[in-house]
Formats: sequence, C-alpha cells, structure tokens
Amino acid sequence: MTTLRIAIQKSGRLNEDSLRMIKDCGISIDNGKDQLKASARNFPLEVFYLRNGDIPQYLRDGVVDIAIIGENVLIEKGEDISFVERLGFSKCKVSLAVPKDVDYPGMTYFSNRRIATSYPNTVKKYLSENGIEPEIHLINGSVEIAPNIGLADGICDIVSSGSTLFKNNLKEVEVLLTSEAVLAVSPMISDAAQTILDKLQFRIKSVLKGRNSKYVLLNAPNDKLEAIINVLPGMRSPTVLPLAQEGWSSVHSVIDKNQFWEIIDELKEKGAEGILVCPIEKMVL
Repeated sequence: MTTLRIAIQKSGRLNEDSLRMIKDCGISIDNGKDQLKASARNFPLEVFYLRNGDIPQYLRDGVVDIAIIGENVLIEKGEDISFVERLGFSKCKVSLAVPKDVDYPGMTYFSNRRIATSYPNTVKKYLSENGIEPEIHLINGSVEIAPNIGLADGICDIVSSGSTLFKNNLKEVEVLLTSEAVLAVSPMISDAAQTILDKLQFRIKSVLKGRNSKYVLLNAPNDKLEAIINVLPGMRSPTVLPLAQEGWSSVHSVIDKNQFWEIIDELKEKGAEGILVCPIEKMVL
C-alpha cells in the first residue's frame, strides 16, 4: 500500500504548527518522544522529523514526497522545488539589519561590507541585483551578535517581531523577502503518492478556509433585509429564515475574518441586531 511521506521540522514553532495542521485535517499521528519517523493511524501518511535546512535535499532526492517548510528555506536551498499551497502560519521576513547607531545611507552601505548570515544565496542574489557586492560571513547559529563582536558590519536573518534585533542594538534596514510555511512537493513524487496528496490538499484547503472565515448570525427587520444582505459576501448567498416575531428574519452567512469589523460595523448601520459571530472549524467547498 502506498504511503505519502511528509517531512516537517524536527522541533520549534514550525513543528508545532505543522502538527496542528495535520491534526486539524483529521489525521492522528502516533509520534513518541524523540522519534525521527511516525505513522498516521487513519490516513496513509508517514511523518519524517528533519532539520529544516536538510528538507530541500530530501525532497530533491525523493526520500520524502512532500514537506511543510518555510518558503525562505526553499528560496535559499531549493529554488528548483515547487510548492502547491501557502499555509498561513510561521510568517516572517528575511531582512538586512545594521547597528542602531549607523546612519544608514541605503544599500550602498553594504558594498564591500561584511554581512553575517545563514542565508548567503538570498543575500548575494538580492544585493547583486542592486549592483552591490558584499563580503559574506556564513554563520549557522545566532547571527545577531556578529556586529557587536566586530565580526560583521551587518546581518541578514529572519525577523518576526523584531525583539531579537532590538536586544542586540540592531535595526532593520532592508526587507529581502516575506515568508510563510508552504506545502512543498518532491519532483520525484509518484502518481500513487500524488493521488494521496490530492486528498490531503483538499483537507488542508478546507481547514485554511475555515481558519480564514467567520460564521455570522443576525436578526434583520424585513424592510431592511435587502440592504443587509447586500453587505454580506457569503459563499453563494446568505440563508434567510423567518423569526417568530412578525416582520423579522434571521440571516446566516460567512465572512472573511480580515474584513470582519468593517462588515460588522456596516451591518449595524443597516439595521442588523443580535449579531452573533462563531469560529468555523472547517469549510468544505
């Protein structure tokens, strides 16, 4: 029986979010402490726990069929590997930073300067496209300390909240790219594994749609019903049911969570009352 092999980060935030995504897809993983490989009980899926930087090569060699990985890692180490889904978590930036006291004149600052980074390919490509040739110091550990000890004039690293830069007296000056977790696919995936991937991707899309949507229930006076319905995007059209009180209806719909407050404000202005908002676990289209 064919099993779909998926690689995820061995530890850290991406590991936790990846396992949560798999769980939300209704898949149960039998993973014990310090296991490097685990199988699902109720889906033909085998999980490999790998170092993030090693995953592109495992995909390239066909050791795993798919992987949940940061897009930034693919750009740095696996530009030949495609992905089929953005997963909406582990969002970050890859940025250039310099000491706070530097009067930054622009990218020319980095010409013939030393940059400490674990993203040498990304840095070289970005700066060379702008006519800048830096000196790269490859560091696989914490790079933020490099300027403080005189090892580099600036750094290139992942930035999430910016707190690590602040603690090390650094400031962000250039954003090279934005990144999030993606579902990457091996170029050597078999047809049988692809069939299983299609089923998994269908579940992932349903989870993502649910995470990005809210279910709204409200009461509307019938004489304002049309105006209220016009505010609601919904999936196709809202559900409208008569209330026991004459002249009123109950309206049910789905809205994008990113437009939530704007839509709620407009609904109130149009006369909606008793608005209830509920999370959606999954949304199958």
